[in-house]
Amino acid sequence: MVSRRDVLIGAGVAGLSAAFGVASAARSGKKTQPAPRWKPYAGTYSIDGAASFDFIYTEEAEAVRKELAVQRACGLGAVLTTAAPQGRFWLDDAAYERSRKTIERWNAIAAQHPDHLYIVRSAADLTLKARGSRTGVILGFQGTESLGEDVARIPQFRELGLRVVQLTHNRRNLVGDGCMEPGNAGLSNYGHQVVEALEANRIVVDLAHGAARTISEGIAACRKPMLISHTGCRALSDLPRNVHDSELRAMADRGGVAGIIFWPYLRKDTQPMAIDVIRHIEHAIDVCGEDHVGIGTDCGVAPVERTPEFEKQNREFMKGMVEDGIFEKGRPEDLYIFIPDLNVANRFEVLAAMLSQRGHSDARIAKILGGNFARVMGEIWG
Repeated sequence: MVSRRDVLIGAGVAGLSAAFGVASAARSGKKTQPAPRWKPYAGTYSIDGAASFDFIYTEEAEAVRKELAVQRACGLGAVLTTAAPQGRFWLDDAAYERSRKTIERWNAIAAQHPDHLYIVRSAADLTLKARGSRTGVILGFQGTESLGEDVARIPQFRELGLRVVQLTHNRRNLVGDGCMEPGNAGLSNYGHQVVEALEANRIVVDLAHGAARTISEGIAACRKPMLISHTGCRALSDLPRNVHDSELRAMADRGGVAGIIFWPYLRKDTQPMAIDVIRHIEHAIDVCGEDHVGIGTDCGVAPVERTPEFEKQNREFMKGMVEDGIFEKGRPEDLYIFIPDLNVANRFEVLAAMLSQRGHSDARIAKILGGNFARVMGEIWG
């Protein structure tokens, strides 16, 4: 059994579902109403700013077959996925070597399934022509622990395929404070060196998971557009994992993009639903404009099959999350780290249709679904 600590440092619900062995392309089997469709979706290059396929967790043939089926069904142009051991105090060669091996594994997976996946390396890869019927994999780090104290590792990782680096996870590291650190110490001197080196090597800086000072000082340190790849709006849900309006405005002034997360940070009381995702998207648009908002679900691409075993394990997982201080006491025991009414492979299309029904233009929706992320990534990568 994988511990909650190991799952916690994984890639959101993808790690949870893989650990419990319940991720699949199927849903719960309950009859549901047909999901709304958004006609322009097939011609839109959508990007999930924080997601994962379960390829990285298994080599079992049937599981891989299901993942490939999900890849076809999701319609995503690309996913930004994690290739580093985030959330650990690993500042030595263990993190460095594991991260190298994970990147190499992703390259091998893409080579094994060239009709389904490809590694995104340049702006030219973020196009419908380059994509075809495949889904791109953007390799990122959630934390800088793999660098240790050596910024010279940055060009080495870029050569392997790394394209986005998140400065911190929830904890404090050598670069700065994560959002769960009460000290809120901000960006270190070394952190400034890391930001400079990342930009010099054409790697996108990601400020998600940062403490408030780390985010604001990280924005100020950047000379190029940056991401807050998966977060929520603190004005709607005042939790450390979300960002203040002032940070959204500062980020937008530098050309950056914030992706709205699908985790329970969108509410402080009950389970977030699709309308809560929309509320945060619309608030972010009001604060920083439609050119600076995206989606970073922090979920697995595959829908979660809500079996009795999953429900049992999920309650245990959530209990541990409360004990670890990730969620506040009093939250529902059956809280999920995904959006129940968006628990489908083509969740981006369904969300787009909902936004369209609320009067958002097709052009705006296309930006939110991936156009804004593609602009920042393309500008940095060249």
